[in-house]
Amino acid sequence: MRTTRRYLAREIYRSSAVVLLALVGLFTFFALIDGLDKVGTRLTLANLFYLQALNLPSHIYELLPIGLLIGAVLALAGLAQRNELTILRTSGVSGMRLLVTLWIITIPLVMGAFLLSEIIMPAAEIQRSESRLELLGRADGGRLASGYWFKETNDNGHTRIINIQSLSGGGKADNITLYDLDDKDILRTFSQAKTGDFDDGVLILRDVTELHITPGAAGALADAQVSDTPITTLSSVPELRITTSLTPERLIARVLSPDRMSIIDLVDYIQYLGHNQLQSERQVIALWRKIAYPFTLLVMITIAAPVGFMQTRRGGVGVKMFAGIILGVGFFMLNQLALNAGMLGGWAPWATALVPSLIGLVLALLAMFMMEHAHGIARFVQSRRAKSSVA
Repeated sequence: MRTTRRYLAREIYRSSAVVLLALVGLFTFFALIDGLDKVGTRLTLANLFYLQALNLPSHIYELLPIGLLIGAVLALAGLAQRNELTILRTSGVSGMRLLVTLWIITIPLVMGAFLLSEIIMPAAEIQRSESRLELLGRADGGRLASGYWFKETNDNGHTRIINIQSLSGGGKADNITLYDLDDKDILRTFSQAKTGDFDDGVLILRDVTELHITPGAAGALADAQVSDTPITTLSSVPELRITTSLTPERLIARVLSPDRMSIIDLVDYIQYLGHNQLQSERQVIALWRKIAYPFTLLVMITIAAPVGFMQTRRGGVGVKMFAGIILGVGFFMLNQLALNAGMLGGWAPWATALVPSLIGLVLALLAMFMMEHAHGIARFVQSRRAKSSVA
């Protein structure tokens, strides 16, 4: 069985690699076409190719399940067409045993996907985001028209809101605005800085202008009376250091898509959002989807098994390839539908991440069972028809 497993692994890996290469090339080509309108003085054609190269790990990670499904269908269909699967079945290898063999073959792909997800893809995405910030002045997401917004607790235990117009690599930022509120969420200090650096829990602001608002300012304005003392104080300092819970990693996490972050960074960012009473549903769902990703690969190979095991007389390789493409696209659409429906409907994060895979697994195992016991099911149906005709 070890020789059979190696032979099946070689065929499936080769077919999946070809399909994955074609899919990644197609998506990269469309992305290049879409980015040509951004080419100018700041972004050259070489820069565009560089950004797309950094995006390749993300494409591979996202397309690997579909590539594995279509590649496994092609490989198994080829084996069935050459009667090699028939030889295995007649030699006493059951369909379920072949399915277990396919699961074992998928384990190296799971390990490779984990390495890609936790090390290669986050590093490439961080470099890509920093390059986009340097070349275009913005990243893919996380930025509003007014800039990037953060919320945290200041040294007094009150709320601080931070607005950053632009981010650079290494925790550098430009045009920073700080709003420090009191225990009643009333603005007390308004600070603006031209540049700043986030380093080791400290925010270093430079060229700072501070506006301090006295506690009685609201009452003085409400009574429309002239106060004996100034209600605001304006000062300028060359440098200001404040403690902050923000780090360069959390700044990048604000820019990156949650699906492209590592599990460690996601957990850290979810804790930061929860501590500051910010919404973290999207990040929690992304964490569950990353945890469920290895299970998704096993589901893909399970779905490919009944399609590939079908006899050639029921449809040629082209029909099976078409069925694999339809199943892959259908699963992708079901996954996205579950993600959007889960966020809108308030589903549990684990359900949003696992329900599509569980549905695919149940249907695939049901198809395998029906193929494995096709003759018994046919005899049962014939006996039921005979009994009904007699009655």
